[in-house]
Amino acid sequence: MPGLYVNVILPLSLQETYTYRIPGELEGKIVPGQRVVVQFGRKKFFSALVLSISDSPPPDIEIKDIIQILDDKPLLFPDNLKLWKWMAQYYCCTLGEIFRAAFPPGLILESKSKVILTGNKDECILTGEEYMITDLADEGIISLDMLQKKLGNKFSYKALNSLLEKGLIRIEEKIASKYKAKTSTWLKLNPEYGSEFRLNSLIESLGRSKKQQSLLIHYCEKTGLFDKGSRCCISKKELLGETGVSASVIKALIKKGIMIEFQKEESRLLRNNDEYQAGINLLSDNQSEAIKEIREGFDQKKVVLIHGITASGKTEIYIHLIDEVIRSGKQVLYLLPEIVLTTQIIQRLKNVFGNKTGVYHSRFSSHERVEIWREVLNFRKGVNEQYQIVLGTRSSLFLPFSKLGLIIVDEEHENSFKQFDPAPRYNARDMAVILGSQHNANVLMGSATPSYESYSNALSGKYKLVNLVKRYSNLELPEIIIADVSKAMKKKQMKGVLTPELFLLMKEAFENDQQVILFQNRRGYSPFIQCFECGWIPKCINCDVSLTYHKFDERLKCHYCGYSIPMPGKCHKCGSSEVKTRGTGTEKIEEELALLFPEIKIGRIDYDTTRTKNSFNDIIEDFGKGRINLLIGTQMVTKGLDFEHVSIVGIINADNLINYPDFRAHERAFQLISQVSGRAGRKHSRGKVVVQTSQPDHPLISYIRNQDFYSVYNMQMEERKLFSYPPYSRLIKITVKHKKPETVNRAARQLAALLKKRFPFIVLGPGFPLVGRIQLLYINEIWLKIKQERSVRQAKQIIMKSVADVKNSPENSNCTMVIDVDPA
Repeated sequence: MPGLYVNVILPLSLQETYTYRIPGELEGKIVPGQRVVVQFGRKKFFSALVLSISDSPPPDIEIKDIIQILDDKPLLFPDNLKLWKWMAQYYCCTLGEIFRAAFPPGLILESKSKVILTGNKDECILTGEEYMITDLADEGIISLDMLQKKLGNKFSYKALNSLLEKGLIRIEEKIASKYKAKTSTWLKLNPEYGSEFRLNSLIESLGRSKKQQSLLIHYCEKTGLFDKGSRCCISKKELLGETGVSASVIKALIKKGIMIEFQKEESRLLRNNDEYQAGINLLSDNQSEAIKEIREGFDQKKVVLIHGITASGKTEIYIHLIDEVIRSGKQVLYLLPEIVLTTQIIQRLKNVFGNKTGVYHSRFSSHERVEIWREVLNFRKGVNEQYQIVLGTRSSLFLPFSKLGLIIVDEEHENSFKQFDPAPRYNARDMAVILGSQHNANVLMGSATPSYESYSNALSGKYKLVNLVKRYSNLELPEIIIADVSKAMKKKQMKGVLTPELFLLMKEAFENDQQVILFQNRRGYSPFIQCFECGWIPKCINCDVSLTYHKFDERLKCHYCGYSIPMPGKCHKCGSSEVKTRGTGTEKIEEELALLFPEIKIGRIDYDTTRTKNSFNDIIEDFGKGRINLLIGTQMVTKGLDFEHVSIVGIINADNLINYPDFRAHERAFQLISQVSGRAGRKHSRGKVVVQTSQPDHPLISYIRNQDFYSVYNMQMEERKLFSYPPYSRLIKITVKHKKPETVNRAARQLAALLKKRFPFIVLGPGFPLVGRIQLLYINEIWLKIKQERSVRQAKQIIMKSVADVKNSPENSNCTMVIDVDPA
């Protein structure tokens, strides 16, 4: 069939792209990067993304027409689609999965099934289930999802099919935009009164309607109606607020044809009209030397890794580089691993760059993310400079940059840059390098404790290494004090969870109006509860984990699936009332320290206290302004926060970090402790850090005491080389899941056997992970080690074919198999 055809990406986990015909009336109006509505399957409709256009269709298949074009112009540029293709190949995922991850939810449309009543229900004999469906449909068109939600367990597909056969209902697929522009009501004067003479006559004629006359006069004054450059309209809200009249006055003027009411689209994004609020600080000699070396690396077209100790002034260097880039008319992407880190840094950037700076992350609503996407898409130097600098989390990589000049990956060591579920399971740090290469943009990574992969790349010359070894203003690094918990417990010197060393330093800090940060990597009150008579521990019914006690709402909760039950008063096994909490979480520490320091205001930062959009900001603001003296938190408190009056930092339990069964455990323990230690003594005096441990003689504790990154790195690299762990190999993990343990075990064994037969590398497993069942699915894992000199692409082809072969077996067809490249 002659004509033009498009290959499209559907927002589904499909290996292929699909071809549709461009109807004659739409020819010449479609380009790659636009969204179009297509029918997929018998009934469903989706917004698909145009990947390419051709004049030759695939042979021997029936091709459907495109139904509708959704966008006047592309939402992506060719470089964006190029990045998607690279990501799909490298991370063994589909373009559809990337489409769903990349676009704001408001731009991904799919049809919903609508139930429509078409016959007279009173003329038929109906079952109870059928009557309930027709009763709801009689109220108006209702979606199938809403029907199921309202009827709950009373909903029946059998009853639905019966009604379809009787002709009482029909089901239609309707697609509707999820994004709705925000509008407000505005008013303008009818053009009939555009001359000064006509307007004066009008005002005089309203002499008996004083409120209408007064409002019209105020409108003229406010808009400067006949002044050059005057406003032609005013918002209804503003006019009502300033005049104090009721809406009926405006309604009367509209009815008389004097004023015209209309809707005006407005942005949901907060604007700051000041272009520059503060100057850029001068750099120290160390910073100036570092920025010179960074520019040398950029000139060599290399990724630059800046290894700067905590409080060495990396952010100030970033600001100077950002200023250079935006003056050249290009865009900047500033990546951070966590949403919480944006709070302080965005304020610093906005103080310098004003409304050129914007933030993008998942805490924004779907509507807000659509508007940010369009701001970045429409960037033009000197015309639209909103969001010239984007500060965001890993999903910011997908924004439609057209003139990207610099990518900064701050705290590049953080494993939060890795996407776990769902696919694509990418690492934003590594993808930043690819994105920079495709845009010819410079890439700068920074950390006080670089990841071993990045540091190895720097030492080998693949990256340019820049060292910042002194703190800004030559402040000393904090003093590290190792406190022996076992010794203190034997002597009965513990104050709750505090060793004598930490308790006395905190007491002294509070007496001197200083602040304290405590780090405990467990949220909730206690990790579990236990019966002291029979040993019973409540477990999740969906996952192989104990339930965590949360005292705030007196419930036991699963941190994997969300299942929860009320705190039991008695043991469910033996009936004993001797059920007690075991272990310590952030909530319990907060309670204990409120008793130890009753005069002190305590704040807590963990997942439970920071779920809402502004909750984290509020806590950080209170701490920054001294309204909170003691901040207790999980990993959130380790990440890049800068407070002037923090003199003491405490790590409540370093043993949990050191003894975690993972080859990266010591690397991460050192990173976490070093990072949280860096919060102490950042401004005026040397801070102190107390590391509480039962293993004071552990080699890693010695390195932590001396803040010796290089020795830890060298020790760990020797072990990794010996056992072929990254960076001396590439890891790929395959996870097999199923609701029956015998099925998952069989499928995993078959896959492992096939891989060992086909795979010329190391195959480990299958085996159970630490948590062997999550959300009713049993889990098995297979790990693959690929030596760096071997072909990773060839290995992935073998893996994907092996997974497909095992899944194609009828006995394994319901198994979920997930490929994770470079697992964190």
